Amino acid sequence: MQQASIAILIILLTVAVYIAMTKLYVRFSYPILIPVLTTTVAIILLLLAFHVSYDQYMIGGKWINSLLGPAVVALAYPLYNQRKILVKYSLPIIGGVFAGLFSGMISGLLFAEVFGIDRDLILSIVPKSITTPVAIQIATGIGGVPSMTVVFVMIAGFSGVILGPKIMKWVRIRSYLGKGIAFGSASHALGTSKAFEYGELTVSMSSVSMTLCAVLGSVFGPIVVWIFHV
Repeated sequence: MQQASIAILIILLTVAVYIAMTKLYVRFSYPILIPVLTTTVAIILLLLAFHVSYDQYMIGGKWINSLLGPAVVALAYPLYNQRKILVKYSLPIIGGVFAGLFSGMISGLLFAEVFGIDRDLILSIVPKSITTPVAIQIATGIGGVPSMTVVFVMIAGFSGVILGPKIMKWVRIRSYLGKGIAFGSASHALGTSKAFEYGELTVSMSSVSMTLCAVLGSVFGPIVVWIFHV
């Protein structure tokens, strides 16, 4: 009974914080105030302030986490609605995803090399722009540290969502197709959530790009590491 009460309390708290942060984002609309980021920070601060452990939070948090599966499946709806456009622009989509995937992997390697980061961390950075479950498997396969890969994936996701709109404005990417490919290739699920602000077509492109990056990254991740002799 106590476990159920704790779970309900945590779920209500998380939902309440998310709603508050969403209203804050709608009010001010600064990229740094995206609800996923501000809610995460607020929840962490609350847990620290009240000395609540991660395991205690996950008594209720696991039920919220279980909704990720249905949320991903729900992305099939905009994909179905935009199926004709997906077929029509299949070549630009595949080309854009390849460009995003390889630039994400190679930029991580170059950044790590410039700053003299240890080999284990370099290998952990390679799959940073791929959705977390797949990135963990890739990191494990090439000799990286999965726990660090999760951190790098989060950094890539949040930085893409926060800086992406400005960068696309600077380089004059106005196409919903291009924006969707950019978000999905660079910032995976977080980018796809941001794509909802630009309409159904952008969400569809982002979802496709995220999926293709996961599939292609599993194949080309080890190849990139081999080519650069990491």
